[in-house]
Amino acid sequence: MAFPTSVEIVDVCPRDGLQNEKGLVPVQVKIELINQLADAGLRVIEVGSFVSPKWVPQLADSREVLAGIHRHPGVRYPVLVPNLKGFDLAIAAGAREVSVFTTPSEQFSQKNTNCSVADSIRRLSEVVTVAKAANIRVRGYLSCVLGCPYEGEIAVEKVADLAKTIYEMGCDELSLGDTIGVGTPLKTKQMLEAVSAYVPIEKLAVHFHDTYGQALVNIYAALEMGVAIIDSSVAGIGGCPYAKGATGNVATEDVVYLLDGLGIKTGIDMKKLIATGRYIAKQLGHEPFSRVNRAYAD
Repeated sequence: MAFPTSVEIVDVCPRDGLQNEKGLVPVQVKIELINQLADAGLRVIEVGSFVSPKWVPQLADSREVLAGIHRHPGVRYPVLVPNLKGFDLAIAAGAREVSVFTTPSEQFSQKNTNCSVADSIRRLSEVVTVAKAANIRVRGYLSCVLGCPYEGEIAVEKVADLAKTIYEMGCDELSLGDTIGVGTPLKTKQMLEAVSAYVPIEKLAVHFHDTYGQALVNIYAALEMGVAIIDSSVAGIGGCPYAKGATGNVATEDVVYLLDGLGIKTGIDMKKLIATGRYIAKQLGHEPFSRVNRAYAD
């Protein structure tokens, strides 16, 4: 299959990246990060989460962040919600798009959300039903699609069956997450082949962590399959707290460099993206994890 001519990048740093920081990041820093990402050309930015602050205190200020950002025309600002209560809070705070999540791994579901996979699907279904009635766009996340820290390898049939279930509920898009970064290009293609038997490839996104240094080659494999939506985190901020040695999400700068080299359009200004990565890394007290950012000459 030919590469897509353009790719939509979903920057998840403000949510999936910052939620793993040990310290609390000030609201104004988050707002500035999101505004800079939009100014750099990102058209989908995951800005926060309405899960319990008890479990994710780093994102307890998502309401204030949503209220403070400058909403660029044509930019989407989804937030993660775990259930109907979170959905109601998100909508009251001004969210116009939400993300929901589940996993094919029973043990990961219990450890991560303290509920069974069946219960997570039920909660997800309740949110999707209400959201679609209100004309709210919904993205579905599937975690651990290429491996679980507790169960090991995950059968592609389990991933495909779960993807089929939540897509048929009404999710507009599914993000397939290699949460612990153990995937390889062959396994990526096998998983995508299984899932795309039930979900159109244009409705699929990929979400790779770079724990074993495989994220970019896995993205390349997904591009060969026709996937045109890629999750990433500016400066490579983030990581899975349940994965031994887990680094962050693949860096947005590194993904854009790859796509530029393939002649695939993203609409992203690399110079501005580099500056944004350096801004948030400095605020967090370290260098960007992005190799492209570190190598980039001003």
